[in-house]
Amino acid sequence: MKIACLQFAPQVGDIDNNLNRADSVLNKASAEDLADLDLLVLPELAFSGYNFKSLREISPFLEPPGSGISSLWARTTALKHDCTVVVGYPEKVDVTAKWPASPEYYNSALVVSPDGETIANYRKSFLYYTDETWALEGKDGFFRGRIPGLGRVALGICMDLNPYKFEAPWDAFEFGLHVLDAAANVVILTMAWHTHEDTRLYSRRPQEPDLDTLVYWVQRLEPLIAAKREEEVIVIFCNRTGTEDEVMYTGTSAVLGIRRGEVYVYGLLGRGVKELLVVDTSKPPVSKLS
Repeated sequence: MKIACLQFAPQVGDIDNNLNRADSVLNKASAEDLADLDLLVLPELAFSGYNFKSLREISPFLEPPGSGISSLWARTTALKHDCTVVVGYPEKVDVTAKWPASPEYYNSALVVSPDGETIANYRKSFLYYTDETWALEGKDGFFRGRIPGLGRVALGICMDLNPYKFEAPWDAFEFGLHVLDAAANVVILTMAWHTHEDTRLYSRRPQEPDLDTLVYWVQRLEPLIAAKREEEVIVIFCNRTGTEDEVMYTGTSAVLGIRRGEVYVYGLLGRGVKELLVVDTSKPPVSKLS
């Protein structure tokens, strides 16, 4: 399977430039990298930016599912490159048919097929405190489903990987157990994961991945590793980079393989680079996490 993660640095509310930023990263990729692509993954809230402080602040950028700017970009890109596209976006649900119900808002991820059709819309289940200022929890649990060309897929968004509200026990492993229960062969996590380190020190090593962050992500999938499944599970972490106000994002987008209790690395980006990570999982991994 040929997989690409588009790691870039969107800014809050800067839609047009965020679209241009994503396109710039794609346009710098070689024709060889983009040929025969199966899956392209973008970060959480890719084109709106993430660090909104309130519903009022994010309101101008909310999108109806399947017909907003993120959906249009995903459809256009999926058709152009003949691949499945996953993109995070802020969703506004039309509830006029349920009048007088209140509007509903979600931190969501859209999945678009190579034919440009919306085939899934997942709503984030575990909200980070930034999400709680404007979004509702998704009501249907973590995503699982069969996606043509990919197989059995489990999909989550950033905080979904953590214990619920940081109040559940560490070993509840809610998302990790979900992946196991879904018998997924592909796991997709679209993210806006940030660091609490000093931003000035952190940004001095943009080419280096944040290995502490990567190890933490892997630890949260412990049930999958412990199961020692014979079938390899491909895990895709697509994170963003850059800063928004005081928040510094960790980058470190990665494509991993988990098999027989071992974790292999197919590809990994630095914490501060704006690049397209492209890997072919039919080729040998580049390293193994010990």
